[in-house]
Amino acid sequence: MDNLIASYLEKNVILFVGAGISKNLGLPTWSGLIDHIAHELGYDPEIYKSFGDNLALAEYYRVKTGSIGPLRSWMDTSWHSGSVDLKSSEIHKLIVNSKFSIVYTTNYDRWLEKSYELYKKRYIKIASVSDIAKIKDDVTQIIKFHGDFDNDDTIVLDESSYYERLEFETPLDIKLRSDVLGKSILFIGYSLTDVNLRFLFYKLAKLWKSNNGGGVQPRSYVFTHRPNPIQETILDQWGIKMITSTESDPKEALLEFLNQFQ
Repeated sequence: MDNLIASYLEKNVILFVGAGISKNLGLPTWSGLIDHIAHELGYDPEIYKSFGDNLALAEYYRVKTGSIGPLRSWMDTSWHSGSVDLKSSEIHKLIVNSKFSIVYTTNYDRWLEKSYELYKKRYIKIASVSDIAKIKDDVTQIIKFHGDFDNDDTIVLDESSYYERLEFETPLDIKLRSDVLGKSILFIGYSLTDVNLRFLFYKLAKLWKSNNGGGVQPRSYVFTHRPNPIQETILDQWGIKMITSTESDPKEALLEFLNQFQ
């Protein structure tokens, strides 16, 4: 933790925000999304879920309907309902009030951006190559790494878009490669079993080894509320240090952790 804080104070840490942060606001889960898809296609949700994993089931929806547009519209409406009380989210407030100048997120929703607006902090949203030109010094960058509801083409939701993401060659991937070569990354709000996260860990470690010129790889970190010695050993080989908490409640553990960056 001391090494992480030292790097943070030197502005050498990139924050990576996952779905656990949005879940804190009570947003629908992947399970809820698949239930909606099943109903739209005339299936019983439990039967539909038995036919494949989430990406394949979302892919089937796109093939059958010809577009993810209607699904994206439903997600946008459901994820941004008037029942969400952003002011009550201490987690979002702590993220905004920290001094991370580069924030990546794999979340589609706009609540991170809305948090910066709520607390009157400047930011630039980057979801496509055209946004990169908008980057300004001393203005927080929010990079929507898996897409944004404002542009259907950017959303990584179904199997095909996920496989394209695995190529790791989009403009946002190139930006990530540039950002991380001299900085550490701190991951919060992720499950250690998330295949997207684990693939990203692997790619970043491989990227560094092929481009470091003999230097020392900056240590990156993932916060999880519960110790896991198996995952800790696996992640260590990729240059990822696991930070855990003694607090049993995941939300309270994350709040305690984020308070150290204020």
